[in-house]
Order: sequence, then C-alpha cells, then structure tokens
Amino acid sequence: MQVITHFPSSSNTTTIENLTKNKSALPFHTNYSNSFPSKITCKLLINPSKYKTRIISPPPTKLDPLPKHLTQPQPTLPLIPNYQPTLNPFQRLAASALDKIEKSLILDQEKRHPLPKTVDPDIQLSGNYAPVQESPVHAGLEVIGEIPSGLHGVYLRNGANPMLPPSGAHHLFDGDGMIHAVNLRPGNQPTYSCRYTQTNRLVHEYAAGRNLFPKPVGELHGRTGLIRLGLFYARAAIGLVDPTRGIGVANAGLVYFNGRLLAMSEDDLPYHVNINGGDDEGGGVDLETIGRFDFDGQVNCPLIAHPKVDPNTGDLHTLSYDVLRKPYLKYFRFDKWGLKTREVSVPLPQPTMIHDFAMTQNFVVIPDNQVVFKLSEMVRGGSPLMFDPNKRARFGILPKDDTNGSSIQWIEVPDSFCFHFMNAWEENEGKHVVIIGSCMSPPDSIFNDNDDPTQIELCEIRLDLETGKSTRRVIVSGVNLEIGQVNKYMLGQKTRYVYMAIAEPWPKCGGIAKVDVVTGEMTKFMYGHERYGGEPCFVPAKKPTTCTNYGDNYDVGDDCEDEGWIMSFLRDENVERSELVILRAKDMKQIACVCMPSRVPYGFHGTFVDQNQLSVQKIITN
Repeated sequence: MQVITHFPSSSNTTTIENLTKNKSALPFHTNYSNSFPSKITCKLLINPSKYKTRIISPPPTKLDPLPKHLTQPQPTLPLIPNYQPTLNPFQRLAASALDKIEKSLILDQEKRHPLPKTVDPDIQLSGNYAPVQESPVHAGLEVIGEIPSGLHGVYLRNGANPMLPPSGAHHLFDGDGMIHAVNLRPGNQPTYSCRYTQTNRLVHEYAAGRNLFPKPVGELHGRTGLIRLGLFYARAAIGLVDPTRGIGVANAGLVYFNGRLLAMSEDDLPYHVNINGGDDEGGGVDLETIGRFDFDGQVNCPLIAHPKVDPNTGDLHTLSYDVLRKPYLKYFRFDKWGLKTREVSVPLPQPTMIHDFAMTQNFVVIPDNQVVFKLSEMVRGGSPLMFDPNKRARFGILPKDDTNGSSIQWIEVPDSFCFHFMNAWEENEGKHVVIIGSCMSPPDSIFNDNDDPTQIELCEIRLDLETGKSTRRVIVSGVNLEIGQVNKYMLGQKTRYVYMAIAEPWPKCGGIAKVDVVTGEMTKFMYGHERYGGEPCFVPAKKPTTCTNYGDNYDVGDDCEDEGWIMSFLRDENVERSELVILRAKDMKQIACVCMPSRVPYGFHGTFVDQNQLSVQKIITN
C-alpha cells in the first residue's frame, strides 16, 4: 500500500512513502518462476527500506510562443560543401535501372501495407521528433535566473535528425546525427548553435538528394530488407556510393577524449567534431566536422556509442560488435594519449546487440543479453534484431589487464536486459561486482511493437565472483527511470547518487530523478504539464578530493559527490518553446533557464566540455 502525505499548499514538496515489502504486490510484477528452471543463479530482491519520494516543481516561467515559422518542421538542408560525383554513361544507366528495381520491388510494395508504429515515419517524426535545420551561432539568448559562475563551458547533446524525408520505414534511431551546443559563460551570456555531423553517409545522400544507405533498424526487415542490401552493394559496385569510408550516422553518444569531441553510433567509427570558439572574448561556439576518426589508424571497425573514460588514468575503454563474423565482440583500451594498449577478442557464441557496458577499477563488465542478431530471420520475413527467449542473459567480468580474453568469467543474471548502465564498482576486496542499470521489459520494446506496457526499473545487480551467483535488487519500483549519469569523476567507484530521466509518458521524459541508491530515496524534478525533456547531464562543481573511494561501507554523511549542476533540454509543448533548464544537484531546485532561439528536437546523449578542456583542444592539429 502507499501512504501519501500532502504538505501545506505553500510547499512544492510531496512525500510518498512506499511501504511495499512484498514483490507480488509491486506494479508490473512478473512471475519469474514460470520462465526459467527452478535452479537459477539469480535472486530478485526488493529493497526492504521505505521508498521516499520528494517531488519538486519548477518555478513557473512566462514565455511567449515562438514565431510560427520556427515551430513547424523545417527543411533540413545542411550547410556542407557540395559533393557531386561525376558519373559516366554506364553508371547513369545502371543507376536508373537500380532506381526502377527499388521502386517496383520495394517502394510500391511497402505502400500497400501499413507500417508498425515503431517504424512509421508519420509517428516517429511527428511533433518535437521532427527534424530541424542547422543553426549558426545565436547570441543574446534570454536567461531566467542566474547561470552559476562555475558553470563555464559547452553543453553538447547528440540526436537523430534525418536530413532527407524517409522513402520507407523509419525508426527513431535511423536519423542523421546532429549536435546541439550551448556555450555557458560568465555574465549570463549563453549562445546556441546546432550542426549536422558530416558523415560519409550524409555527404553522399546530400549530393544525390535521396536516400542511398539502408536504415539498419527501420528498413532491414524481411525480404525487402534483403533487396535493399543487394541494391546498396550493387550501387557500391558501380561507384555510386563508397561504404568503405563509413556507413554510420554518428547520432547517439558523445565523448570528449584526448582533446577531441567524438560523435558515435555503433554502426561506424566515431567522427571527430571540432568545437570552434568558446573563449571569453569571442563570440559563441560553433561546430565543425573534422572527419571519421580511426585513432590514427589503430582501429578499422565500428565502436559502440558508450565508451568509458577512466577518471583516474584517463584511459578510454570501448567495445565493438560484429553481426556477420567471429569474433562477434572485441574490447579496446586506449591510454590517455590515444595509444591503443588492448585489443581483446571476447568469445560469444552468437552476435548480440551490446549498446552499453560497465566498468570498475579493475574490470570491464560486458552484458551478453537476449536481444540478438539473427540474419536468417530476414529470409523468413522478420527482423534480424530480435528477442531470444531461449537464451540466458549473463554478464562477463573481464580483467582490464587480460590480453587474450582467457580470464573472463560469465555469470547468469535472468531478466537483466539493460539498454544503459549508470555505474559499477567492486566490493569485498574485489570479490563482488555491483552494477547500477535500468532493466527493461519487454527487452525489445524499443525496436518492436508490444502489447505489454514498457517497464524500466533502476536496479542493483550484484555478481559474486567466488560463487558465480548473482542477485538483482529493484532500487525504485513503479516509475520508469532510463538514460542517466553519475559524477564522472567517480565512474567505476562506489557512488551514492544517480541522475535519471523519468521516462514517462513513455517514450517521452517528464522530469529528472535524483536517486539515492543506498536508501532508495528519490527526488523528482517534474517539468510540468506538457513539458518534456531528455537525458540529464550532471556537471561536477569540482573534482572530489575527500571522497574518491567509499569502500564497502558508504558514510551517508559524505556530501561532496552531488556538488554540481544538472541540465537538460526540454520542450514546452504548451507554447512550443525549447529551453535548457539548469538545476542545483544538492536540492534539485531550478536555478536557471536558457530560452532557445529555435526548436530543439528530443534527442539522445550529451556531455559537458569545460573551459579548461576547450583550451587544450585549440592546440590540437589534424
């Protein structure tokens, strides 16, 4: 049962004490015993402590609607150099023939059948999911409140923004990458710009004025997906496209490593994007794509969208998965200067979609989940990306100093599909690994239509390296908590706080949650009626010095971890305005709001590059 206490009307805070201690009484309860044999290695635990939730509402803002021409979907012509290959007569004839084949065998056929809502462009690109134009630097932005003087740098957020209208099915993950940048500096004088990441794919399609590269999630389904692949490689064979220079969209992750901002999606190498401007005396920040980045020739395969930078060593850790041939997974490690020090093949029996992973001081923690690639399903008319109910989910614990993958230890964790992980650390002298992640059910709800409501629970997964057993504890139940961050200076160490997007009403995000993983207490900052945001970005006020390692027992009196600010783009659908909200992490109170000069679509992941990092970037040559 729940006891709800309302404070006097002068307070913006409501406390909810969830006294549920029985997992059968929880919302969305699943009977796990019907899905697996009686002998399993994972126990599902419910936090016996009281769940306490504080709800904080933002101060009301009085904003006028934007002019109508800035609220509607805009044509998306990128400001990039013209690229137009010269075709010989044979190429022109072959291109025309391939276009006719595509129209008759794919486009005309697809018009006769309704699309699932997960790949219907009329749904996936509606409202604030619709694309926008590139924007040069805008200064003189209205600020409500006061931007902290210590918040000096650039907030950057990536997202999918299709340059051309889809010719067929379109998934939210298929759009071209666009980065939105807000330069925050002293004097309440922020600036804004947004630019496409000029991938090989985008440049080719811009020149042709049409879609040439198949969309990996939306279009590669069934027999038409196979035909699309065949047409793509036929166009490549006659020189209409060049897949050897990259096929990805660079629309998901962002990381600043070794003086470079890297834009990533897991279907390609990262793209190096330069941050121009940002000094105190100049104008605002603009973005410029330098090119596809292969770590100076050290890597020739796609890398996933969520690499990890070790705050202690500066090393970058990442993964690469292959859906066609073994090894299906590789682990890479680069030192702080960008030199590759590890390339380890990780043994997997079948290709698995691994969007994210976790890292501790001594281990890399790799999920081998139940969402897999089975290309044979396309022959049967289905999707190659599917949920395999017969597979047992597990985690691999790979020592960072392993050079060949022989020391990896696998531990089964049923019902543990996590699209994103927030943190992980070691306890009991390295005998236990603790993972904080958001477990999603149904696991394939992002990719396929499901009748069951999407449930995303923030969980603590414990792996016992001595016994090979695991437990999973739901930290917060009854609310969908997805994409989030911890204090970046404490990644891989024991942390108390995690900052999450409240993914309700799914897939929109109605607020930000600060969760105490020790006590289960949650503070919710709700955007308000018809106001929705995205991933919260936590910016530490300073690097912690007194609480860099908590050990097994966290002292609840330590308070340096949450000294900093949280920010996120949000869209006020009441007045069709986009904002950047800035919260103080300590008490989750809004302290500033930057009014955007144009619409900022909902997106994916972001990062903050401070002024010191920007100054280092200036001396880098390419």
